[in-house]
Amino acid sequence: MKKENPTAALDDTDLAILRHVQQDGALSTPQLAERLALSVTPCWRRLKRLQDDGYIRGYQANLDRRRLGLDVFAYVSLSFASVGNPQPAAFEALVRDHAQVLTCHKVTGNADYMLLVVASNLDHYSQFVEWLRAIPGIHTIHSNLALKEVKADYRLPL
Repeated sequence: MKKENPTAALDDTDLAILRHVQQDGALSTPQLAERLALSVTPCWRRLKRLQDDGYIRGYQANLDRRRLGLDVFAYVSLSFASVGNPQPAAFEALVRDHAQVLTCHKVTGNADYMLLVVASNLDHYSQFVEWLRAIPGIHTIHSNLALKEVKADYRLPL
């Protein structure tokens, strides 16, 4: 069974709109229209449709974490003691609301979850790890601290 291509419903102009707003979410509709050689109203309609259809989930600025005092960037993998217990669902609810956790993914391999975490310093990160240890059911926690940021770009290849 062949999987349907989710971008098949998008034409070249739609993809160009997505590329532009992904690059600069602060573009006004007139600026976007000018870059695409469209008039403002059709550009606005297309942009609105892309938002309504869920291709654009929201807009945010990319902030410099170091300038904001968040010098520690950690990859944290963790595993639960047993499979099929209700504790992972409770864990997921907790991490959704924890500001230090930038991303959390349920993964395959040696761990059950992989998190990206920021902290102001190692003491602050240590407090985060202690918070994790207090969550029932977590069996192992492994941390990898980033020593150098080579690339940090979350724009999708369109």
